[in-house]
Amino acid sequence: MLFIYVFSPKKRKSINKYIAFLVLVLSIGLTGRVLYISGFFGDNYRWVTFSEFSTLLFGATIYLFTRSSLLNKPFSRKELVHYLPAVIYNLGVTIAFIIPSDDILKTRIQSGLQFRITLIFIAIGLAFNITYWIKSLMIFLKFKKDIQNEISYYIKSQFFLNFLIAIGICLLCWFLMFLNWLLDYELFNRVSWQVIWISIALIILFITFYGMKEPDLFKVSNIIKPKKYVQSKLSHNQLDDLKSQLDHLMIEKKPYLNRKLLKSELAEMLGVSNPEIARLLNERIGMNFFEYVNYYRIKEFIDLAKTDQAKNITFFGLAQEAGFNSKTTFNKSFKDLMGTTPKEYFSNL
Repeated sequence: MLFIYVFSPKKRKSINKYIAFLVLVLSIGLTGRVLYISGFFGDNYRWVTFSEFSTLLFGATIYLFTRSSLLNKPFSRKELVHYLPAVIYNLGVTIAFIIPSDDILKTRIQSGLQFRITLIFIAIGLAFNITYWIKSLMIFLKFKKDIQNEISYYIKSQFFLNFLIAIGICLLCWFLMFLNWLLDYELFNRVSWQVIWISIALIILFITFYGMKEPDLFKVSNIIKPKKYVQSKLSHNQLDDLKSQLDHLMIEKKPYLNRKLLKSELAEMLGVSNPEIARLLNERIGMNFFEYVNYYRIKEFIDLAKTDQAKNITFFGLAQEAGFNSKTTFNKSFKDLMGTTPKEYFSNL
């Protein structure tokens, strides 16, 4: 991945810079651990200590990658403050594990001091990484909610959630191993600890692969990039009039047939701003944009399904003609609105 990033300008554009940095971080971490496990340079603990330099860089980079991918936040020097704890942490690792001589380290190990110091550093690494993971998950959940207020079509976002869940599982295993050592159990050996790093590396390569494929999830942040609008000042009577205009627009012009209709596009057709149509949907209709548009698509689907031409077309084929771009979204929207599946609904008729 690093080779592609350095030597392929075309592919480089499709790789998030934070992910490229994270791959570099993992390379550092894995190199130290592989050299330590292999015993190529003897049983020198400094090799695995060398890999600890990447510990606090990991969580912060996951967080910054999530922000840049989902919220369209470009890199700025201010973001470097998230790496300040890693600098302090790595300075502490150097002082505690690398600078002392072998004799000092041996004495510490025999007295148990080295083990206690190691647990402290593991606890610090866990605390920071779990904190940044939670922040990343909150960004994703908010993003999922926000896009339903801006777009009317299905975005494949499950793989990103799976990515965060997989990272969370790795952190959970990390925490369980920490408790295992803290309580002096013997459930895990030192190789088990390295498996976490290998798993994290595979997860990062997985998400990098998706980034290079450029799924819609990474493009939609540009579409729904928030704009600065004045707050809606419409009166209640104006909102009622606007609702009538919107109902007429949806029936006469059928903008919902556009499979990738955006809220900003509907607002422009209605001649209002984004906050005004958002307020209208919230206060007079009681649906978010995604639900509102798909409500009309379901009505259109039912009308199409009752025609003679529908006999030769599948349900999803009709759903596509009604404006749906996803079978999953169609089935879920139909069941939410009608309380049953399309097949059951028409069987009952």
